[in-house]
Amino acid sequence: MGMHEAAHIVWDWNGTLFHDNTAIIGATNAAFAELGLEPITLERYRALYCVPVPKFYERLIGRLPTDAEWEIMDEIFHRYYAEHRVGCGLTEGAAELLVEWQSAGHSQSILSMYGHEELVPLVRGFGIEPHFIRVDGRTGPSGGSKAEHMVRHIGALAGVDPARTVVIGDAADDAVAALHVGAQAVLYTGGSHSRASLEGVGVPVVDTLAEAVEEAGRLAA
Repeated sequence: MGMHEAAHIVWDWNGTLFHDNTAIIGATNAAFAELGLEPITLERYRALYCVPVPKFYERLIGRLPTDAEWEIMDEIFHRYYAEHRVGCGLTEGAAELLVEWQSAGHSQSILSMYGHEELVPLVRGFGIEPHFIRVDGRTGPSGGSKAEHMVRHIGALAGVDPARTVVIGDAADDAVAALHVGAQAVLYTGGSHSRASLEGVGVPVVDTLAEAVEEAGRLAA
């Protein structure tokens, strides 16, 4: 099957392929503690999380962080996360699904808002890099939207048709980014958003990555 005939999945990383909820919550609470804020539970995080991230903090503390507060919180978050991500692994069944999708003659890539220099060795360390035709992390400041990054990502994928591309992610922003380039999206409930917050987006919502891949195959057919 030629690439022009194949369906393509753009995978999100954090909270989707990489099951890092514990590191995310720990890092968020470490950042909150710096400003004297109460810790947040995973359930409250998943109910309120949104991008850009400063808007998420506004939902929690009732105002946008100042530029100085944001810089401090962002630095602490990433430092804590880097220390604790080592205890996290791939989402259950993810490695097998990557093999199966590639074996079916389709292509796949990763687009993440995690820093590119940190993302690539992490993906490589799990031994899954050969399954992707491209792995892109964020370059530049953190805290933005995924849509602009998706434009560049899709533009760099030779032979991939956006109309036969499905973004699989755990956040509403993944669906917004997909729509921005004419792709479709499937949202997974195991990451940063609750099912209730995802169901209002208007795209399929699933509870497992296996269901996500099955739905992606249907949408891209």
